[in-house]
Amino acid sequence: MSKFLYITDQEEYHEHSFIGPLFEKYLNKHFEIDIVYFSKFTTEFEVKNENKLILPNKFKKNPIEELEKNGYKLEQYEVVAVRNDTEILKDALKFRKTGNFKLAFRLSFPKRIAKIQTDEANKKVNFLDVINNKIKTFTETSLINECDIFLPTSIQMKNDYFKDVKTRTFVIPSAIDPDVLRENIQHEGIEKRFFYAGTLDKLREFETILDAFSELSDGTYKLMISTKDPEYAKDLISKYKDIEDHIEIYNAKTKGELLELIAKADIGIGLLPEISLFNSSTPMKVLDYYSSAVPCIMSKNENNSSIFEDDKSAWFSNFTKKDIKEKLDYILGLNKDEVAQVGVNGQKRLLDVRNYERIAADFAHQLNIL
Repeated sequence: MSKFLYITDQEEYHEHSFIGPLFEKYLNKHFEIDIVYFSKFTTEFEVKNENKLILPNKFKKNPIEELEKNGYKLEQYEVVAVRNDTEILKDALKFRKTGNFKLAFRLSFPKRIAKIQTDEANKKVNFLDVINNKIKTFTETSLINECDIFLPTSIQMKNDYFKDVKTRTFVIPSAIDPDVLRENIQHEGIEKRFFYAGTLDKLREFETILDAFSELSDGTYKLMISTKDPEYAKDLISKYKDIEDHIEIYNAKTKGELLELIAKADIGIGLLPEISLFNSSTPMKVLDYYSSAVPCIMSKNENNSSIFEDDKSAWFSNFTKKDIKEKLDYILGLNKDEVAQVGVNGQKRLLDVRNYERIAADFAHQLNIL
């Protein structure tokens, strides 16, 4: 079996809800996979579970040299993929001159651009940041064009941020693992339970969603929020005294804890402002909701519309207080069976089009024909 090396930018003990199922579970049916992670807890190179290569953080700037020192030479691999880090990509391009491997670059999320947009929302961005971003994007585009294949999360992400990339492109979106589906727990209360998972900050404008909830005349609902910054959430909710009693705040520490909470909800919330950063891919929270057959109210954009159908497998809304309130009113008027059926339909749709097992098989085929 041909060998595949995936050099991530990830810490060893982070949740790897994308890398785990796609690379460790399904792609290894097609390739012998080695995956590089970094760690702040070790000072020496380690190998775990035969295929996890753990490098101390001090080698983040030159991981390939350290891999080669420990016998993992790039020339033994048919495919070498680099995740997000263009400095490592630049290094890999040097080694390709002597090795005969296919080189891939994976863009999971445009982190630098996300930071600039967050700074803009917080009024911290300056002119030099914008200029430096354009220069870096030009340089990164040139590097990606030297690769054999480019692996963005969506074609829209490529068009929005790397439109001048000319190399072969294969989209690898976030998806659901067909082996890890959870039963939706139908609670006995009459209220409908909405669930929001993820970051709360100025860029995401969660106040707009809270404003919509605060205008509902039907009070038979709960809003469950799980976020890594519960203090920020508490400060935000404290401004909404009229609906404060309807809101519960959680801080799920692991993916398992998060999925257990989601399974107890009726409707997931995947609403985000209509900016390119959010419109270019499906948020992981949406996939988490549907892994438990929890239907989702989500942003009305091209990406979501290409997967789901409004009022059949999801509910779409523009990101305005008026539109969100109208959609929430409509959902509150549905009975529990009608809500649950939307979740079942959405999960089935994702199993058809966003399934890690199928994506791995398609990806392996693309690599084999390069």
